Amino acid sequence: MSRLAVYALAAGVSLALAGCDIEDWGDMSRFKEDFSYSYPLKSGGKVSLESFNGSVEVIGWEKDSIQITGTKYAASEELLQAIKIDISAAPDAVRIRTFRPMERRGNLGAKYVLRVPARVELERIESSNGGVRIEGLTGPVRLKTSNGGVKIWKLKGPLEAATSNGGIEVTEFEGSAVLRSSNGGIRAEGVRGHFEATTSNASIDARLSSIESGRPVKLDTSNGPITVTLEEVKGNDIIADTSNSSITVKLPSAAGAQARASTSNGNIQTDFDVSVRGTQSKNRLEGAIGGGGPLLDLTTSNGNIRIHRL
Repeated sequence: MSRLAVYALAAGVSLALAGCDIEDWGDMSRFKEDFSYSYPLKSGGKVSLESFNGSVEVIGWEKDSIQITGTKYAASEELLQAIKIDISAAPDAVRIRTFRPMERRGNLGAKYVLRVPARVELERIESSNGGVRIEGLTGPVRLKTSNGGVKIWKLKGPLEAATSNGGIEVTEFEGSAVLRSSNGGIRAEGVRGHFEATTSNASIDARLSSIESGRPVKLDTSNGPITVTLEEVKGNDIIADTSNSSITVKLPSAAGAQARASTSNGNIQTDFDVSVRGTQSKNRLEGAIGGGGPLLDLTTSNGNIRIHRL
């Protein structure tokens, strides 16, 4: 195992792929330093990265190695040299840590682009004030950032993603997704597997191709609309909760469910025939859709609820 402290290495590194659209904290300071490292890393190995004030991209490739490129930046040469990047590398695990100087005045941080084996475990990817992008991986992913968006594309495996003041976008995903944000929208397309999404002051829009049998779909926000489309239902409860906005659920024509929907200062509409149980009104509905089935629990205030056929 090697342990390296990286201070300054010149390399012509391109930090963003075309069309990446990753947010960054502030503007880049005029003092910058690029770095570039490569290590062996076998397929299925582990990678972790801790950084601050900068974006992170992790992209899968077909090599049994990891390539680490990026840029440090700071408001002064002294601060730039005080930023330390520490790497512990072994064939089955690579861990990267970015240490900030004790003196924190001015704009400073680091941006990363990692190329890793397509089958890998991202046991911890953490930054702040920057976006995170993950592309073309198979394996578990855990990530956290703040003041930046998260973009996931072509991932197979369990996903835990958290940010604040930024949105989360998941496309062509297969696995178990638990997504957390605040003040940022969550959008998912082509999801196959388990799905949970929580945010605030923003919308949730999810199109789920195939959900893991028997596991609930949970969607929770405030001051933002929820739209969820299930292309097929496999005994999945659907629990959606928001406030001051609408909920729209789209289900296959043959779907069955036990519906429980309520709103205040709004109304409820459905394309399905419902066998009503108890009292029905414009802002409360309880009964069976089709022959009944899993729970369809929809709650909002000051917004409408719509249950549509696909």
